[in-house]
Amino acid sequence: MAKKWYVIRTKPRKEDALWNQLHHYGFEGYYPRLRVQPVNPRSRKMVPYFPGYIFLWIDLEEAGISTFQWMPYAQGLVYIGGEPAVVPDNLIPEIKKRLDEINEAGGILFDGLKPGDKVVIKDGPFKGYGAIFDTRISGSERVRVLLKLLDSKRQVPLELDASQIDRDK
Repeated sequence: MAKKWYVIRTKPRKEDALWNQLHHYGFEGYYPRLRVQPVNPRSRKMVPYFPGYIFLWIDLEEAGISTFQWMPYAQGLVYIGGEPAVVPDNLIPEIKKRLDEINEAGGILFDGLKPGDKVVIKDGPFKGYGAIFDTRISGSERVRVLLKLLDSKRQVPLELDASQIDRDK
């Protein structure tokens, strides 16, 4: 049998531990992650794109299904109709391409965010105020937004940490 892509479920929030375990045993795979701008600077900067799942490139007959059922931090392979689900070969490159686009944009917060888009300030002295996204400040996790104060026609530029804004719904 040839190698194919499969999906393994992880225990809650154990993706990193399982990913390290899989590499330790020499299994090939893909663990898609996104760059984020956390409020707490000590928090993780990368989070799973598919929480609870990792893609494996394996020959299932050679590796054995039970290997993944009993592996620490794993809940086993994903099954469809009683058989391990095979992921189409073209899906993995598409996921990689999409993640590259999101990460190049500056992370999930900046994906599709363009100058002129409405945002809400979610932290700091201007919490709850609406603003207009102006630009991402290069080389940092900061942004510039335009804040309209009271009934003034003038918009005040304001530099904030990227984690302090959200898209306006």
